[in-house]
Formats: sequence, structure tokens, C-alpha cells
Amino acid sequence: MIYFDNAATTAPYPEVLKTYTDTATRIMGNPSSLHNLGTTATRLLSASRRQFAELLGVSSEEIFFTSGGTEGDNWVVKGVAWEKAERGRHIILSAIEHPAVKNTAAWLKTQGFEVDLAPVTADGFVDISAFSALLRNDTILVSVMAVNNEIGSIQPLTEIAAILENRPGVTFHVDAVQALGKLAVSDFLLPRVDFATFSAHKFHGPRGVGIVYAKAGKRITPLLHGGGQEENLRSTTENLAGIAASAKALRLTLDNTDVKRQHVREMKRIILDELKKHDRVLLFSAIDDFAPNILTFGLKGIRGEVVVHAFEQHEIYLSTTSACASKKNAAASTLMAMHVPAEDATTAVRISLDAMNTMTEIEQFLTIFRTIYQNLIR
Repeated sequence: MIYFDNAATTAPYPEVLKTYTDTATRIMGNPSSLHNLGTTATRLLSASRRQFAELLGVSSEEIFFTSGGTEGDNWVVKGVAWEKAERGRHIILSAIEHPAVKNTAAWLKTQGFEVDLAPVTADGFVDISAFSALLRNDTILVSVMAVNNEIGSIQPLTEIAAILENRPGVTFHVDAVQALGKLAVSDFLLPRVDFATFSAHKFHGPRGVGIVYAKAGKRITPLLHGGGQEENLRSTTENLAGIAASAKALRLTLDNTDVKRQHVREMKRIILDELKKHDRVLLFSAIDDFAPNILTFGLKGIRGEVVVHAFEQHEIYLSTTSACASKKNAAASTLMAMHVPAEDATTAVRISLDAMNTMTEIEQFLTIFRTIYQNLIR
């Protein structure tokens, strides 16, 4: 089996699974309990929070745990909107945000908020001039992803942060779910960023664990109310085993990260060079200014799901676009926002690599690709 769908989810490291199992079996106490088992659980929860904070270069008090990226995005977008509603009701997103952000903002429109989508260029990057023109005196929130999940374009966060520097009343949220391990942390967790969201299963952690960075002093309305966990901002008993395992996953992911990124980038380059040789291949991703792990392409006139299933017959697993949209057989929303013709957008297939992939797998993939290409393009 060759697994090239790592942007959808990654396989947990063996060490991560061991940490999860050890924690779940040995530390069964609730961190909110007063007895010794609860105290032990609290210590591990605090240690995991410190590890996340150290790896991200922030304070422990700025790290909060959720059930995943979708909850984190919902919490930040809704929580900031509710917290700042008296000041203004205008929100700006990029046109290529993940549904966890875009659909949350769409719901806020039904609650009386205004939402503008900043357009992107033909290459999939936020148009800075158009974005700047959308800012208003009543703008309260800007949400832009770090790495696009469908084509891998790295968004111009530094330029956006510079524009927002003189607008302290505008909260800046970055969906960084696809960024950890693919970019340097300093590339997306900029000083001007107020909130950032992450999901553990994107960096070899378990499913069901998310992380929210909330800059000290920034206010947000809780999404969940209850027992007062997470400083009264996210009530529910913490997933201690998952959190401890996720902290281990992030440490392992960021270990020798430059070497890993170079390995992934080289694999992507080899595939890209081969794809360029075939005149019916449509390329939607590149090397420069794109994440090292995501390569999206299409075969002219062939729907993406046909190509995905053709590779699956050889136990090679790709995706059409994002995992959230792949089963809907819809054109990639990012490509539509880039004004790619619909007949081309529906051909999109996403390869998403990982440092655990090998050059041997790349060679096998390319051999199968040539066969599939000849069979489908006649």
C-alpha cells in the first residue's frame, strides 16, 4: 500500500499510540477531581500544555485544547464575533477557507453579521490589494488559512499582518491546520496573529484532539459552557490520553523538521517533473510559495474520482481535493475561486506526501501513473 493522502489524516506514530495507551490505562483520573488520581492527571495535562507551548514558542496560558480543527475554527470565528458584536459586525475571510471557517461565517450571516470574501489570484493566493480594500471601520475579524488544504498555496500572512498592524481592533485568526511540520512555526504564528487553530491528526497524533492558540489578553466568548475547564473557556472533561499523545506527536514531527521538509519537497519535485512531461496533465500546484507536501493535478477531461479509483486498484491512495468534500464529487472550491473552468476543476486530484513516504514509493507511483495515463487518455 502507498498512502498519499496525508493532508486528510496521518498515521499516528507508534510512540504516540504507546503514549495514548499508557495514559489511558495508567492515569484514569479526571483532571478536575480532587483526589490523588485527579492530581496526577492535572500534572500530565499541564505538562502536555507546556510542551505544546514550548514547541510553538508561546506561553502555556495561551494554549487551549479542543476536539479538533473544526471545533477550534468554530470557536474562534463565533467566539470573536459574539465577543465583539457591539463594536462591529463585519468579518473578512479569504475565498478559499476551509468549510469549518467558511460555513461558520455563513451561519453568522444569519445572526446579523456581514461577511466578505477576499478574492484570490489565478494561482491561489489572497489578493492583497483586494483584501485591503475590504477593510472597514466596523471590521472585527479577519480569518485566513496558512496553507490551503486543496492545492497547498501558502497564503501571504506577513503582508496581511502588516496591513492589520495599525488596526489593533481587528482580530486576526489563522487556520494553521495544514501548516505544522510543513512550514516553520515563525512563518504562520506571527506576532500580529491573535488566534491560531491546529488539529493533531494532521501531524501524526490521534484523531479528536485540537489546539487553539489564543494570544494573552485577547477575549473570546466560550463555545461550550459547563464545568469550567480550560479556564472557563471550553468546558468539558479533557481528553487527557489524546492530549498527551498529541504533545508527543508534535515533538516528533518538529524533530529534524528541516530535513523532513526537504525530503518531502524533493519527492514532490520528482512527481511534478514527471507530470509536466504529459500534455493532458493539468497542474494546479507548484513548488515555490507552496507547501512541500501537496501537489494537485488533473487529467484533462477525466473526473478526479475516476483517477482516484484507478490508483486505488493498485493500492495507491490519493484524494480528489479535501477529505471533507471528496465524497460529494464536487469541484474543488479553491479552484473555482481561482476561476479555473468547471470542467477542469472537476479533474482535480490531490497528492499529499509525508516524511514517512519513500523514494521507492515515488518510483512505484510514477510507474503506475504512466499506465493509468495511457489507459485513460486515448
